[in-house]
Amino acid sequence: MSILGFRRLRGETVALPLEIAFLLSHAASPMVLAKAAALARASGTDAATAMIQSGLMEEERFYRALALTLGARYLGETLPLGAGARFPDSLVAGVAPLDPGAGAAFVYAPRGRAVVELLQGRSPTGLMPAITTPTALRHAIFAQRPAGVAAHASDDLLRRRPDWAYNAAPVAPLLALASLIFGAFLLALACLPALLVTATWVLVQVGFLALLTFRVAAIGPTSGIALEDTPGQRMPESELPVYTVFVALYREAAVVPRLLGALTRFDYPVAKLDIKLLTEADDAATAAALARLTLPAHVEVVVVPPGLPRTKPRALNAALPLARGSCLVVYDAEDVPDPGQLRAAAEAFARASPRTACLQGRLVIDNARDSWLTRCFALEYTALFDVLGPALAAWRLPTPLGGTSTHFRGIR
Repeated sequence: MSILGFRRLRGETVALPLEIAFLLSHAASPMVLAKAAALARASGTDAATAMIQSGLMEEERFYRALALTLGARYLGETLPLGAGARFPDSLVAGVAPLDPGAGAAFVYAPRGRAVVELLQGRSPTGLMPAITTPTALRHAIFAQRPAGVAAHASDDLLRRRPDWAYNAAPVAPLLALASLIFGAFLLALACLPALLVTATWVLVQVGFLALLTFRVAAIGPTSGIALEDTPGQRMPESELPVYTVFVALYREAAVVPRLLGALTRFDYPVAKLDIKLLTEADDAATAAALARLTLPAHVEVVVVPPGLPRTKPRALNAALPLARGSCLVVYDAEDVPDPGQLRAAAEAFARASPRTACLQGRLVIDNARDSWLTRCFALEYTALFDVLGPALAAWRLPTPLGGTSTHFRGIR
């Protein structure tokens, strides 16, 4: 739905989408609104998201104007959440109950089509809620429900699918059992005849030889697997999916400037980028490094509440409900992804079978000349990502995925 807005300098009439047209009565620049509308058409997204993501208007200014238009109360960073606020449900729905006396029963942080529905008089609660920004709602949930966030990150898979979850057993009994088995093995070897011991050792060497033969054989079927080897027609921006990028940071202050530079060079519509930097609550150095930088509107810092285990998977679990994309990629802090990687992955997903759930990016060590250890890493990465991984995929065998540059789709 759109309304006639104004005339550009050249004289043609511009139709403004309803989700931003109301801003004309709030001193918004007509040229900025026209630019947002054009960006939305080109990228195939709503104009409100395009305008905020591209930095044409601050998120807080947009939602304040929306609240004024609706005659609703605007709530900023301090949200008095009610007892019914839950993680991740309240953030997924964009609605949370408020404490009695807050002036409204609910607070709402609408996105996209939900903004249009509000302007048309439809509310998710049936009543006019207070309005806030999605960022303010997330901050409030994480600040006021840290135990819920930590529990979801650590235990949600165990609760929902215990057959998929790893339930760690106490370490001491396992170590004792392993020691007993190893001791029994050595005792058995000592009691066996020399010929039998020799035969056992030969079998072990045959196993190593078979593994080496497998790796050598992997050199053959490596063509046609990598993304860069399967070029296709460039997808229009309007058909590209929204892409979420997760980067888990812990004590990574030194690489933050380089990381941000890499993340802002993607050849991808900014209106469809959802970049989240995940930090731990006690990592003051990384937080300070991020605070010194001016982050683009589509880059968001998510501080994961304290909890155990202190791992990268836990941080990713805490942030996963916040992902807006239908495709998602995980990077490490020291990564410098190729600017075309997201587009290449989206186009590869579009060409691939619907059964293709993930793509593994090729990793290259860029400091191989620093020391003998980095040269060893470079050799290992080359063998894994250029030879073994493509061969396993060609042979339709289980393929190990790295902890970085792994792209997923269908998360919604």
